Amino acid sequence: MPYRRLPNTDDARIRSLKTALLQAQLIGIHNLAFSLVNIQNAKVLLAAMERSQNNYKMCLKEQVEANKNYQNLIKQSKLYISHFVQVLNLSIIRGEIKLEHKTLYGLEIGSNSVPDLNTDVAILEWGEKLMRGETDRICKGGSPVYNPTIAKVRVHYEMFKNAHYNQKMYQQNTSRHLKSLVELRSKVDEIILIIWNEIEENFKNEDPKNKINKCKEYGIIYYYKKGER
Repeated sequence: MPYRRLPNTDDARIRSLKTALLQAQLIGIHNLAFSLVNIQNAKVLLAAMERSQNNYKMCLKEQVEANKNYQNLIKQSKLYISHFVQVLNLSIIRGEIKLEHKTLYGLEIGSNSVPDLNTDVAILEWGEKLMRGETDRICKGGSPVYNPTIAKVRVHYEMFKNAHYNQKMYQQNTSRHLKSLVELRSKVDEIILIIWNEIEENFKNEDPKNKINKCKEYGIIYYYKKGER
């Protein structure tokens, strides 16, 4: 005997509800294989499912598109921060900037290495440190670092910073809509199960082949075990 299986994707869930409702419309209320109450329930959940799916897809698309620009801003910000540190270290080696002034930037006096910038948090942290350190050093009478200037670093840093928080918002919106969609799935699965049970009950006195064919018209999906056909 074939066995049925509930849809396991959102598109399949929507398709199942649409098929059942379309068949109900074609048959008419006097010959329905499932209840009027569940027709209304199915309509409500179908509209909610389509709306929730569209909202999730739209947010995910916006997040993915924004992420392309975001990744470029990460690279640019890292480039300017690391370049600034390298130029600063060279200026210290040439004696143009005092060694002890490295502490103004949060840099170790005994190291000429560039800080680890492999995380967004590190970029945010070191961008702030360098801007604050350069401002403090200039206020103490020091000459600005050039190529790049801290102003150039700031431009790329601020662009990255804004994109970083925007990306967080995109992620939160996508997660919120995904959560709503996941919560809705169980309700949709429940109404599909109820409708399918009602349909099969309605055709229980038909011979097996006719029963399956009539149930299929309402969107019930049947599977056969290997060698059963």
